[in-house]
Amino acid sequence: MINALGLLKRRRFLPLFCTQFLGAFNDNLFKQTMVLFATYRIFNDARVEQSFNALATGLSILPFILFSALAGQLADANDKARITRIVKTAEIAIMLVGAGGLLIAERGHTQLGIVLMLAAVFLLGLHSTFFGPIKYAILPQHLAAEDVLGGTGLVEAGTYLAILLGTILAGYIGIDEAAVAVLLIAGIGWFTGRQVPPAPRVGPRLAIDGNPFTSSWRLIGATLHIPRLFLAICAISFFWTIAAVLIIIFPSLVRNVLTTTPVVASLFTATLSVGIAIGSVVINTLLRGRISARYAPGSVILMGVCVVLFSLVVRTWEPAPAGHLYNWSEFIAQPRAALVLLTLLAIAVTGGMFVVPLYAFLTTTVEKDHTARTVAANNVVNSAAMAIGSVAVIGISYAGVSAPDLLFLVAAMSLGAAWLAWKLHRACDRHARAQPA
Repeated sequence: MINALGLLKRRRFLPLFCTQFLGAFNDNLFKQTMVLFATYRIFNDARVEQSFNALATGLSILPFILFSALAGQLADANDKARITRIVKTAEIAIMLVGAGGLLIAERGHTQLGIVLMLAAVFLLGLHSTFFGPIKYAILPQHLAAEDVLGGTGLVEAGTYLAILLGTILAGYIGIDEAAVAVLLIAGIGWFTGRQVPPAPRVGPRLAIDGNPFTSSWRLIGATLHIPRLFLAICAISFFWTIAAVLIIIFPSLVRNVLTTTPVVASLFTATLSVGIAIGSVVINTLLRGRISARYAPGSVILMGVCVVLFSLVVRTWEPAPAGHLYNWSEFIAQPRAALVLLTLLAIAVTGGMFVVPLYAFLTTTVEKDHTARTVAANNVVNSAAMAIGSVAVIGISYAGVSAPDLLFLVAAMSLGAAWLAWKLHRACDRHARAQPA
């Protein structure tokens, strides 16, 4: 196996990596700009802020529930590079809608601006729905089997590095600059998408079922009957439900509990992104290219412990004086600032160690002409779980449960994910022993 970073020199990997990187960067730059704008300048109520974030999260994952089956079929039935070019062209149009919403809301037409921004969030979810199966399913087609885990880790690390940079930029630039930036980055992503080498259909022709309900049902049924895939998808779904809860409560928590400015709020999100990228690299090193769930149970249990520690730390935080928010230098000067950042980093590192091998497992367990549909089935189940998590957060928030208390729910969910990962590891061992020598 070549060093994973060496894949970045390969013509069959670098354009895909850059296209995914720019897409994640742009998606996060727009969403973070919208969330910060709504949290700090439109709304002034923690429950309303969490409900808005939950609505945005729900809209972004709804396309995955409705169209993942179609996306997976199209990816397996056509050249994946061609679909990539179509998707990246659509991103430019989506960002025109989103940039327009930002500018309109900035100029005082708040309701119309919010409608356009939320429409862009839904369309970005649709964009990710059709690109998601490709970015994983194309790897076994372009890379040797021993390099798939390294390639998956690099895609994940690059994604979260892109989130990091998009998050930081969103905290520093204004609305007008963000509107221009998302359009410019979409244009660059369109160019890199055209450099992705062909990845034609593998296997027999596939009849496309365009009905989102019947195709999703058949897709999930055709995938989940394999016990190892069923357990992997359920474990990943637990992870993304946890992530959805954190995404929803985080902006309100850092503003109303930690009492920080948007720049510092971006620092917190950036810390999570760096941690997941680190976790992606660490787990690839520990496994030495082998695709295994052996470290997954311990990783997610450690993540739950870190979430509990983070909840306990924020409860002892000294808030800023009334009417004031901590800026960067003021936040760093607080006695518990380093502990806040370290616990956040630990949450993200352990989360990355948990989820990256499971994605590599999805794309290598089935034949190459089924990989996109397998990823799509995973996306449907993940999105349904995230939607349930989003609805639960809205209900729990209006019941008066605070963000620090919601973190205990996240910690409890990590135990369920650990149990599933342990069962997956045992199922993989049984499967390996059953294979002929």
